[in-house]
Amino acid sequence: MGNSALKAHLETAQKTGVFQLTGKGLTEFPEDLQKLTSNLRTIDLSNNKIDLLPPLIGKFSFLKSLALNNNKLTALPEELCKLKKLETLHLNGNHLRQLPAAFGQLSALKTLSLSGNQLRTVPTQLSGLRHLDVVDLSKNQIQNVPDTVGELQAIELNLNQNQISQISVQISHCPRLKVLRLEENCLELNMLPQSILSDSQISLLAVEGNLFEIKKLRELEGYDKYMERFTATKKKFA
Repeated sequence: MGNSALKAHLETAQKTGVFQLTGKGLTEFPEDLQKLTSNLRTIDLSNNKIDLLPPLIGKFSFLKSLALNNNKLTALPEELCKLKKLETLHLNGNHLRQLPAAFGQLSALKTLSLSGNQLRTVPTQLSGLRHLDVVDLSKNQIQNVPDTVGELQAIELNLNQNQISQISVQISHCPRLKVLRLEENCLELNMLPQSILSDSQISLLAVEGNLFEIKKLRELEGYDKYMERFTATKKKFA
């Protein structure tokens, strides 16, 4: 991509607060963007070949939305965690194995998509995020869901297509969790905490494609209570 084209994009971004450059084969984060640190509200660099996010990302203090889906990122810089206004972060289809230690400082974060990465566990840093609504961790290599998940504030947690065989009973203590997706994992029925059914806020539990028949789920103690929540929620949206 020529300089003149990039210049045109930068000029538009200065006016709109949106910089979108997707599917252009970029191998690095455009350094010229640092001229717009106070303008930009949205950056979308999805479907490129970027393998490194530079520390200067931390300077975009007004950024609300950052999308870097389908790039080649293997790690994220700690500086990313300075983005106090960031509400939406899409990083699907990269090679991330973990999140920065200070990730819990992204205090405005509402939506986090990390589908199709190489995470092996539910990151403990997510428990500190008070405004998190939706977390997508599908298509990773997660094998267990740790106790810290009990502090997760999310309304929806998507763990489809992982390798989960163990889930902490603490998941039923999530104060706002309404939707839990666990399709296509390695769960035996006795490894699914019954308290999810009998004693949680969860009103949609998706567990197709595990190591048990769905009809067996209906025989579990607490299933009636779960169905009450499920039906009540359905009525609300009908």
